[in-house]
Amino acid sequence: MKLYILEDEIRILQHILQIVKNIDYLEVVGTAGEIKVAKKEILVLKPDIILADIRLKDGDSFQLFDEIGVTDFQVIFLTAYDQYAIQALNLGAFGYLLKPIDEVSLTAYLNKCYHHREQETLGQQQLAIAKEHYLAQGMAAAKRIALKSLEYIEVVAIDDIIYCKSDKGYTTFYLNTGSEILVSKGLKEYESLLTLFGFLRCHQSYLINFKYVKKYYREGYLQMENKENIPVSSRKKEEVLRYLENIA
Repeated sequence: MKLYILEDEIRILQHILQIVKNIDYLEVVGTAGEIKVAKKEILVLKPDIILADIRLKDGDSFQLFDEIGVTDFQVIFLTAYDQYAIQALNLGAFGYLLKPIDEVSLTAYLNKCYHHREQETLGQQQLAIAKEHYLAQGMAAAKRIALKSLEYIEVVAIDDIIYCKSDKGYTTFYLNTGSEILVSKGLKEYESLLTLFGFLRCHQSYLINFKYVKKYYREGYLQMENKENIPVSSRKKEEVLRYLENIA
């Protein structure tokens, strides 16, 4: 598989090159530290995998991939700890590695890309979600989220999510259309994302969208507009009441 590396920090680039040179199935076909260079080279070199730093000196890689418009390669994003970048990547259901790059994590991710070549290509809708949120810099501008199930990635409107339920490391999203989507991520990851949009973790197993709360019963549960009853843990009762008072 052909690998292209988009990274403007020489020390990090050299570290990555040192790691990937020992991976038999990879051929490094190019590297760049600038968007304008990468834009030309990627279209010519046609890599299978791109390791891409998000923030570069002359722009961001979300914009690059949006302009290229190609969807037949896989991308692993690289980022320093950046709240907005991480939120954007999670909303778009993208894979990423935090700097400093760990050899074990990078090798494992590349192996995953190698064994799932046809399932992990860059999705333009995912990209649009991530770019939208990243450019807004945390202003809760995103209106959609990409949910990665075992078979596909589905893009849904955040406003259409009634609640989420966790079970053994998986999360099921219940939508106002009556459909359900099962994803292989825990509820904690979505809690940090969706609280920006009026969601609350009212119970260890439930994350609810207050937009769909119809009634609160003081014995400890919420009735949603789809008539589902959602439990509220004792330590969350005051928070639920405060939220309801604020929107009353």
